[in-house]
Amino acid sequence: MNIGMIGTGNMGSILIEAFIDSMAVPPSRLTITNRTISKAVRVKDRYPDIQVATTATEVAQVADLIFICVKPLEIYPLLQELKPVLSSDKCIVSITSPISVQQLESEVDAQVARIIPSITNRALAGVSLVTLGESCSERTSQFLDTLFNQISTPVHIEDNVTRVASDIVSCGPAFFSYLLRRFINAAVKETQITEEQAVTLASGMIMGMGKLLEKEIFTLQSLQEKVCVKGGVTGEGIKVLEAELGEVFEHLYHSTHEKYYEDIELIGEQFKK
Repeated sequence: MNIGMIGTGNMGSILIEAFIDSMAVPPSRLTITNRTISKAVRVKDRYPDIQVATTATEVAQVADLIFICVKPLEIYPLLQELKPVLSSDKCIVSITSPISVQQLESEVDAQVARIIPSITNRALAGVSLVTLGESCSERTSQFLDTLFNQISTPVHIEDNVTRVASDIVSCGPAFFSYLLRRFINAAVKETQITEEQAVTLASGMIMGMGKLLEKEIFTLQSLQEKVCVKGGVTGEGIKVLEAELGEVFEHLYHSTHEKYYEDIELIGEQFKK
């Protein structure tokens, strides 16, 4: 299949790079565009065989699978622009959580899917969240699963867990990067360790922990229990976390869901037109 990418910002570029680096998609099968066309040209500078189109419509004309990697409120007008060149043998893939596959299907004569990627996919790792529309053919479904298996572990989800799943998979790397930075900054502030040393040690720790979980040597619970020896130093640290964290993560989910429902309401007004 020919792949189109409308939007070459953070996630659009990550998908392009992951598809190419995993050899899932040859650069020559990719046609890309961006509202600021120079950003798409910069991607082509790295991968000369990529085709750059000047408009989204041109991308949709030549692509079988069309990734829409723009802001949520830009999707409805973009679909109106693309309508004349879409057909039932093409598939629109949205990467944004507030727009459902049902809303996409209500506007276009094409197959649709929603696939929410993660920055971890750039390392050909992590999870991608897949929701297929009823219009999605078996052939397209299989192709999407094969494609995303090259860069991630695709997990099929229903609408009712879209936001929380996205919080964990897509937002999670930013949340835990922030926590790790705070962990490192406190070490530098409170002890004589240098920032460079702390970053090296913390980075190695987090990657090693990931390997333990990936290889199923430990679960999250058993890992904690293995390190947290009764009466030891780790246990004292856990006590601080239990006392200080409180309901911080509950508040986090409340906040992300509140923004999510605000976006859904605004997008819903567009799709009622």
